[in-house]
Amino acid sequence: MNNNWETLVDCLRNEMQEYGALLALFDGQQENILQRDPEKILTTTSAIEEQARRLNEVRQVREEQAFAFASAHGRPAGTTLRELATLAAAEVRPLLEALIGEINHLIHRSRRKAEQNQRLLARAIEVQQEILQALRPGSFNKTYSPRGRVALSTPSFNPAYKGAG
Repeated sequence: MNNNWETLVDCLRNEMQEYGALLALFDGQQENILQRDPEKILTTTSAIEEQARRLNEVRQVREEQAFAFASAHGRPAGTTLRELATLAAAEVRPLLEALIGEINHLIHRSRRKAEQNQRLLARAIEVQQEILQALRPGSFNKTYSPRGRVALSTPSFNPAYKGAG
């Protein structure tokens, strides 16, 4: 196996590891949402943002290595990893195919989990707004955005009780 492929394989392994870490953070975030723990949700969300930055850096390094390999073999810059894998020795191709497949699988799982968490958070906010609206119905106005979304607004803040001093 030539060094370009060893480097590319290492980059793919790193990327797979980072996607796995991102997926674990999404799982943790979902647990925190279901447990209704706002502090942990915020902490996990910050960790997800940091992991996404780290993942982006790892992906950029992998893309640079893939570009270098493609250039070394006279292929255009936009050549996919699967296409580049055909240039590898026969004994290396299964490893590359497996890494590429697993990364794609982790990408799809991460996206699905992120969407689930987003829906859970949106629903939690809706429930909270419904509770507040039930407690103080006159304090909220429903408005519609140009896209048809419903938004709640508070015209002014009036405390539910006033303390006498």
